[in-house]
Amino acid sequence: MDLGNNERRMLRVMLSEPTHSWSLEQLLSATGWGDQVHVAGAGAGLAEAGLVEVFEERVNSVSLGEEGSSAASAGLLEARLWGWISNQQPEDRTMAALSSEFERHEAGPGVGLLKALGVRLEAGSMVAEDEGSVTSAIEQRSAFIGSLVAGPVEQSELDSDMVSHFTSRKGLIVLEGRVSRNWALTEVGSSVDASTLEEVDLIGDVTPEMLQGEDWRDARFKPFDVNAPAPTPSGGRPHPMQALIEMIRSVFLEMGFSEIEGNFVQSAGWNMDSLFIPQSHPARTMQDTFYLSEPEQVEVEQEYLDLWARVHEHGHDTGSRGWETPFDQEEAKKALLRTHTTVNTVRYIAENPHEPCRVFGIGRVFRQESIDRTHLPEFYQIEGIIHESEANLPMLISTLKTFYSKMGFPDVRVRPAYFPYTEPSVEVDVMWRGEWLELGGSGIFRPEVTEPLGTEWPVCAWGLGLERLAMLILELDDIRELYQPDLERLRRMPIL
Repeated sequence: MDLGNNERRMLRVMLSEPTHSWSLEQLLSATGWGDQVHVAGAGAGLAEAGLVEVFEERVNSVSLGEEGSSAASAGLLEARLWGWISNQQPEDRTMAALSSEFERHEAGPGVGLLKALGVRLEAGSMVAEDEGSVTSAIEQRSAFIGSLVAGPVEQSELDSDMVSHFTSRKGLIVLEGRVSRNWALTEVGSSVDASTLEEVDLIGDVTPEMLQGEDWRDARFKPFDVNAPAPTPSGGRPHPMQALIEMIRSVFLEMGFSEIEGNFVQSAGWNMDSLFIPQSHPARTMQDTFYLSEPEQVEVEQEYLDLWARVHEHGHDTGSRGWETPFDQEEAKKALLRTHTTVNTVRYIAENPHEPCRVFGIGRVFRQESIDRTHLPEFYQIEGIIHESEANLPMLISTLKTFYSKMGFPDVRVRPAYFPYTEPSVEVDVMWRGEWLELGGSGIFRPEVTEPLGTEWPVCAWGLGLERLAMLILELDDIRELYQPDLERLRRMPIL
């Protein structure tokens, strides 16, 4: 049986009287320990080993309060008033005389206490039918207070009527509850041979000096319980959202992608028109998009303005009819906060139209959203493209399934969808808690998007919501919890 030294000592002491139930005080005295922590720790270990039983009992103790300590030295209020009354002639026991002898805050309450004992006011004087009974009751109360002068006394040892009486009087006594523990040997514990419980030297910390010698080879090491409760360290750690971003970045880099970035402020042309979003689209209104007053416009190359105009108005040479509406180039110059990170990948293709690439980006986007449990006006988007001559829809689907599998979601499905700038278009769902949840959109850029950029290759593109993915991984029901400055909540979130 692998017992520590404290457990051996406590068990050896208890075996000296195997049928006895040991209190804390008795064990401290018999073991020679000065701290009850040793008894509690050794007792817990012996109880876990099935060698002792622990019996707990709720015990209330009674001690003097601040007013009680004053009463113990100066006397109870009713005792002092009754002492004065007893020393007066019957005709001098008037309320006026008593009020002149005692403070106002004493006379009134004191008379009330005496009336409860049978003293009454008759013809201006205080009288009692049985003065001996009043004296006896006051002496019992004084004796009760005196019994507490030495220190707290268990409530069970005191007169319950007295405890009840003084509890109703503010500040005279204090009731405190505590748990009293007793330890007794079990049948298994009683059968242990005390001669096998000699204390041994146990090594707790291994030092370099110890390892350089040979003594450690024959030494006994203190056992460690790796399942024992331990305080949770409250040191610094990455914010869960930042940790998740780093995880996503690592996954895409492992898959052979390169990371790109872009500016928050973009022109409506690059943010909307380059993606073949009609200028009459509801998403372009001020109710959905943050437009800037300074700068009010962003310079856009005239070449692209002309290309977008031809594509929107009649499809240019893409084979499309376009939107068949006039194109406002001033509208395309308006400055706004980007509503998606797709603008980064579109601009990247425009700068590198003849270079195959696999790139991704993770960045903040801005939309005029009302804040609720699933929407924020500022959030992160995961963007990516595959720009190659052989890019196709199966390649896109395979890439997204691989990404989500690496993020811990092996069950992925895609569904047909509609987006103005991709065809075909698909939405991506993952299985979570037995349900399919939509996490983003994807597709192949339309010719109306790619041809003005100068490329003839197909482009697989996707835009995925980071916050929604974070809610699944961190098991949150409210998107606002991701950004609340609640340190305790952040500490409880999983470490990613």
